[in-house]
Amino acid sequence: MANTWNKLKKSLSLRVSSSSSSSISLNAHRSSDFSPDISEIDLHPKTPTSSSSAMRFSRSISLRSTKKTCAICLGNMKPGQGHAIFTAECSHSFHFNCIAASVKHGNHLCPICRSKWKDIPFQAPITVIDPQLNGIAPPRLNSPHSPVDEYSSYPHRQLPQQPPPPTEPDRFSDDEPLNCTSSPTPLLNRRVATIKACTEFPAVPATESPPAFAVLVSVRAPPLPEDARQLGRAPIDLVTVLDVSGSMTGTKLALLKRAVQFVITNLGPADRLAIVTFSSTARRIFPLRRMSDTGRHNAVLAINSLVSAGGTNIVEGLKKGVRVLEERRERNPVSSIILLSDGKDTYNVDNYNHRRIPHNQASSNSRWILDYLNHFASICPSNSKAEEEARQPPTPVHTFGFGSDHDATAMHAISDASGGTFSFIQSSGIIQDAFARCIGGLLSVVAQEIRLTVRSMSPGVSIGLIPSGKYLSEISDQGRRGVIDVGELYADEEKDFLVNISIPVFSVEENIESGPSTPLLNVVCSYKDPVLQEMVSVEGETIEVLRPEDISPMENTVCLEVDRERNRMWVAEGIAEAQGMAEKGNLEAAQSVLANRRCALLTSASAQAGDDLCNWLEAELREIRERMASQELYEESGRAYVLSGMSSHAWQRATTRGDSTTHTVVLSGEHGNQNMSGPVGYETPSMVSMVTRSQTLTFPVGNPPDVAWRLNKSCNLTQRRG
Repeated sequence: MANTWNKLKKSLSLRVSSSSSSSISLNAHRSSDFSPDISEIDLHPKTPTSSSSAMRFSRSISLRSTKKTCAICLGNMKPGQGHAIFTAECSHSFHFNCIAASVKHGNHLCPICRSKWKDIPFQAPITVIDPQLNGIAPPRLNSPHSPVDEYSSYPHRQLPQQPPPPTEPDRFSDDEPLNCTSSPTPLLNRRVATIKACTEFPAVPATESPPAFAVLVSVRAPPLPEDARQLGRAPIDLVTVLDVSGSMTGTKLALLKRAVQFVITNLGPADRLAIVTFSSTARRIFPLRRMSDTGRHNAVLAINSLVSAGGTNIVEGLKKGVRVLEERRERNPVSSIILLSDGKDTYNVDNYNHRRIPHNQASSNSRWILDYLNHFASICPSNSKAEEEARQPPTPVHTFGFGSDHDATAMHAISDASGGTFSFIQSSGIIQDAFARCIGGLLSVVAQEIRLTVRSMSPGVSIGLIPSGKYLSEISDQGRRGVIDVGELYADEEKDFLVNISIPVFSVEENIESGPSTPLLNVVCSYKDPVLQEMVSVEGETIEVLRPEDISPMENTVCLEVDRERNRMWVAEGIAEAQGMAEKGNLEAAQSVLANRRCALLTSASAQAGDDLCNWLEAELREIRERMASQELYEESGRAYVLSGMSSHAWQRATTRGDSTTHTVVLSGEHGNQNMSGPVGYETPSMVSMVTRSQTLTFPVGNPPDVAWRLNKSCNLTQRRG
């Protein structure tokens, strides 16, 4: 009896102590531990963390977490700084507010050693509510087996009443007005897009009429001059939709905060940012604001107030993010949404169990995707006539699946439907690099509403097929005209398309009139300059092919550029076919498809010539085969890795895949000079520059770095040429 009484007195003393200091703890927690200002970030680049130092960090992080660092928020736990500290019976310590918020949602295990606690911090429904903590009230200690009512009769100190959290407006039309004085400055040396074309063979015998002769048509965006990195580029309206469910606890949430801080740091004063978080419900925690010094500071405060709790409602989070852009009063030239989640939507997946049954039919999976996308009518193109007449292009949603438990199928479907990309973040150490690659492109948009138009230039030359991935293409006028809608292009970004045409027999009369060649196609590229808001038209040279009576061996040699593009399409189709078989549980057939595509790739002319893209594609096929070695491995990482690759190939745009952010080939020229071959992995110079900035960014001593692992296993080639 005496022992029980002593335990009760100890519990009551802890409760009164926590009640009297909770208001101080909350304020200090916001101002000190959860409010690192932008000025705290050291922007001086250093050498990227070596693999050995990264491993030393990963081995020591748990030791530091138990001493001076809270393992949940990674904040400082030095005594005497106004923070309530909870020490469990397993001897591990945490911020009282952090661990109480975790326990509130059923987590009764130590986040570090996973031992089960007998005495846990209890989240009491008292009067003070901090709007920055998503409505979480100050905690108190309680036994998990003791009802709250047992303590209600004991006197305790009432904290001063504070206003409730602000309610969201009915419409998100409270965006900060655009600053006219900070509008982009037109550059006198602004360059235009370039068009390049080449035929499959330089010559076709005059007596032959090939039905599927390939012509490669490429469009390359102009570069972004160095003096236009901020003032001369198109500003963006960016919405981040972030998963803060209970699974995003600890290091995950801390590294997510650092990654979003990196995004905030690299936005300019003309850019605007909004932040939406979701768990069981969704909330806009930061309205669309310009990233001035004040805007950056307030955005960082909002990000650092995040705590993880609850379920995963992706639909509500994305709907709210879309509303921010749909209901804004003013618009920047570029807009996009970044969506990150580490879990499966637990609120909007009626067919979820059926979709995960092995050997399920592809048609069932397709029906589920369509049902799920019905939740996002505003981001998916509609076929209704009313919207076809004057419809804004859908806002691209770039999705990021984090860890092994996210729903890769749903995230890939969302990005595909909206025109965005899907990235797979396998390890938490590359969240920031993945975001850096994405915004490196978004902050370098130089062309919008791009349309490639190809026209036949000779009677009998007919356009038969334009495989364009996810880009819309149309053939009209009985094969005399073809159109490809490309959308937006980042600086220095290049898109390649094979146009298959039929060529008629070359007559003697034509030889007299036009010379020994047949004009095939004319290519015109039109687009809108996002800075000047003016339409630009670029016309390429007429594409011709020689028509001799007899061709030489040189004239019968395939163009390597056409061959490499055909290889890219061949591999992408094989990956998609293998993925469909893997979803049905037929991994053996999937492996066979990948092996056959690899053999065909290696025997191609461009691969035999040592083409860099072919080397990269061959490495990708090997990696996918490894991730399809078993059903368990495919479920854990293979599906997400493959879908991210399919997204990259379909849009010809870089994504982050697996546990590496390196997708380029390092070449060494004749004089030993190394250069990054960006187009090999669809990366642009702006993307490479932003990822490099992320990898060399350091933080103050005492704060654990966000880059713990720099693994380079996925599609990372180092090739030397003498």
